[in-house]
Amino acid sequence: MSFAKDFSKAMSQSGPSQFQEVIRQELEYSMKVELDKILATAPSNELEHTKNDLEGFKKLFHRFLQEKGPSVDWGKIQRPPEDSCNVNFQGNSGLTCLKQTQTSENDLIQPYEKIKARGLPDNIASVLNKLVVVKLNGGLGTSMGCKGPKSLIGVRNENTFLDLTVQQIEHLNKTYNTDVPLVLMNSFNTDEDTKKILQKYSHSRVKIYTFNQSRYPRINKETLLPIAKDVSYSGENTECWYPPGHGDIYASFYNSGLLDNLIGEGKEYIFVSNIDNLGATVDLYILNHLMNPPNGKRCEFVMEVTNKTRADVKGGTLTQYENKLRLVEIAQVPKAHVDEFKSVSKFKIFNTNNLWIALSAIKRLQEKNAIDMEIIVNPKTLDGGLNVIQLETAVGAAIKSFENSLGINVPRSRFLPVKTTSDLLLVMSNLYSLNAGSLTMSEKREFPTVPLVKLGSSFTKVQDYLRRFESIPDMLELDHLTVSGDVTFGKNVSLKVSLQAGCSCIYMTNLCYSVRKPILSHQLPLEAFLRIKKQQKSLQQGLQ
Repeated sequence: MSFAKDFSKAMSQSGPSQFQEVIRQELEYSMKVELDKILATAPSNELEHTKNDLEGFKKLFHRFLQEKGPSVDWGKIQRPPEDSCNVNFQGNSGLTCLKQTQTSENDLIQPYEKIKARGLPDNIASVLNKLVVVKLNGGLGTSMGCKGPKSLIGVRNENTFLDLTVQQIEHLNKTYNTDVPLVLMNSFNTDEDTKKILQKYSHSRVKIYTFNQSRYPRINKETLLPIAKDVSYSGENTECWYPPGHGDIYASFYNSGLLDNLIGEGKEYIFVSNIDNLGATVDLYILNHLMNPPNGKRCEFVMEVTNKTRADVKGGTLTQYENKLRLVEIAQVPKAHVDEFKSVSKFKIFNTNNLWIALSAIKRLQEKNAIDMEIIVNPKTLDGGLNVIQLETAVGAAIKSFENSLGINVPRSRFLPVKTTSDLLLVMSNLYSLNAGSLTMSEKREFPTVPLVKLGSSFTKVQDYLRRFESIPDMLELDHLTVSGDVTFGKNVSLKVSLQAGCSCIYMTNLCYSVRKPILSHQLPLEAFLRIKKQQKSLQQGLQ
């Protein structure tokens, strides 16, 4: 009997029924039996931790069985006030506003330039001492062809994501004589390797703490039962477990005891961000707004949002829902409204996952079991062909559970994620300068935005990517680059305007293109195109 199929069929019917309830109870009972079997295999030193993980999973599974249909009523979704988010940022600093807007202190989304205009107090050091920086460090570098934690991939001058993070915080602590600690939320996939590398920072002026997010069992898609038979997660059992998304931060942070310790040390806010977002640095103006709000009422939760581009249409957007801010992800949207959700003209902003959250509020809501986050059902196919599902949550979805939440529309420069080698090329190039762990757009760049770069499948793995660049090209005047096929870049290459390259073999070097059997197409002004063709012809004659 497939309970999954029967349950799905029952839940598709409108309204509750006795049959639905029977199926749900049967599934919950079967799950409890299997989880008890798994817990019985836990060694004594892991028993309490494993019990907490499985209890958390059991609650999530219960909600999964209870919920049906889209988690939002589309008719209740409203855009945040138009004047508070219709702001365009230009220039290298990203702070020049093209359209001045009038905003109220009560607007749910505030433009960053208004936050910055308040300036900084003389006692900014005391404000900084209330802050904790938290980096989400649970991901592996497998999508970029690397083993181990993604945070240990070199991204700039042989510095890793983690190196740059430590350098940023150390610079703050030295500059203002403060004690801002760094907290890493690891997963069981990244914890061991991360702790080994932390020894290199023992002499830095940054206290570093770690805690692990939960470890949940993957579920067989057909039976809705865990595929794990015991608590081990090595060898054949590696695929049986997963970290349940960054929404797990609230429970894991609380259960680790670190939350209470930091509150006891006088810390009041955490700044949470993905460790691969190189734009997510501590912003003193936002921190000051939190600690010294103009209306006297502190925000418990602040989400940084930024203006959408065509590349961001699937990103979660901040909306007004039943008079509160609510993060809506594309998976929550009814199919009939997906195109509307993706409309840049209607929903103009998206979540950067840079979040500022009050520690006391996390503690209060966690103890009341009052943090509400939508469940993300993530289907996977394992190496052996077995179809499983993962139940996950997202940290930003909890915004609706906090009081006096706020969105801040920040410059695009605060969203600089490195998800692919195309992103890696941008941050390694002369488009950015590196200072104290922070990347800033070069003043020599005349355009306000970064180029659109699409490297082909030959560049997917970091090792292959590095092999194909003898040196990183000059990209200051580049607008768009698309590369496919067997392409290698030599030394001192300068990429300008808009280029597309693809062929059986192409080698670019010395400000021009050395070509054998090429298929090289350009989206350039005619004059520039003819000039490059003339260079190619001269070079080919020299090679003959």
